[in-house]
Amino acid sequence: MFEVRRAGPYDGDVLGEIHAAAWEAAYAPFFAPEFAARAIQSRRTRWHERIAQGAATILLAEVDSRPLALSAFSPSSTRPGLAEIHTFYSHPDSWGSGVAAILMTETLRRVRNDGYVQVHLWTLRDTPQSRRFYTKCGFTERGTARTFDFGDGNPLDQVEYERATHEGLSPSPAR
Repeated sequence: MFEVRRAGPYDGDVLGEIHAAAWEAAYAPFFAPEFAARAIQSRRTRWHERIAQGAATILLAEVDSRPLALSAFSPSSTRPGLAEIHTFYSHPDSWGSGVAAILMTETLRRVRNDGYVQVHLWTLRDTPQSRRFYTKCGFTERGTARTFDFGDGNPLDQVEYERATHEGLSPSPAR
């Protein structure tokens, strides 16, 4: 059974674990081992503060009561009138389970309910699994690229994806 809910103040640790595990599997190979280890640890501890700040809507998806995926979105700071998905991760244990697709559907539904007709996101150019997922979810690459420095002084290329929020939404997941 899938459930998607808004993250609460007690969810910081579980959000951190999902983020750290997914980031380690997908991104750590791009970095020196010492930097990757620090970055993974940082992801485990930052979510309590993010929840408390309340600047973004943070969603948590569970499968059979086990939290396995997270998303965070807010108004775009660079593209007025659009929402931006800043964070979208699923624990590697859940890859292929469908929980990420359920979470994306609910994320898009909530973005639309907040009044946005378009949403965008950035992902690393060299993460084909992420790029395939976003394409399957109806996002298209805009042709816009930028570099992003995760803090190690070696910027990586990111590409931007966009989609309308009303297209192809499936029924709401169980709550």
